[in-house]
Amino acid sequence: MIHKAEKQEVRSRVHRRIRRRLRGTAERPRLAVFRSVAHIYAQVIDDAGGKTLVSASSVDKGGKMNGGNVAAAKAIGKLVAERAKEKGIVKVVFDRGGFEYHGRVKALADAARAAGLEF
Repeated sequence: MIHKAEKQEVRSRVHRRIRRRLRGTAERPRLAVFRSVAHIYAQVIDDAGGKTLVSASSVDKGGKMNGGNVAAAKAIGKLVAERAKEKGIVKVVFDRGGFEYHGRVKALADAARAAGLEF
């Protein structure tokens, strides 16, 4: 019988493949993005130290923001970039988390770039 892989399984496989090449360091941490149907999350992670340096999500502030649209992704991208700049982080490596680079993921990345992050 033919087994069709579930979307989550495929995304997980792609994410593992990406992470083999991608590492965040103290000088250039990793900007990791996760999106669900209702929310979007972004973290700046130092993989060498195993620490999350900065995070932002549409769940912040009591979950008032609808994270399932491009406008919210832009707001989260801008917010994570501002928080990173406060901590002195300017250069990052972008980790799309196995998601396709379009829609909310692309909007978050573009907003982070516009707010001053380099990747």
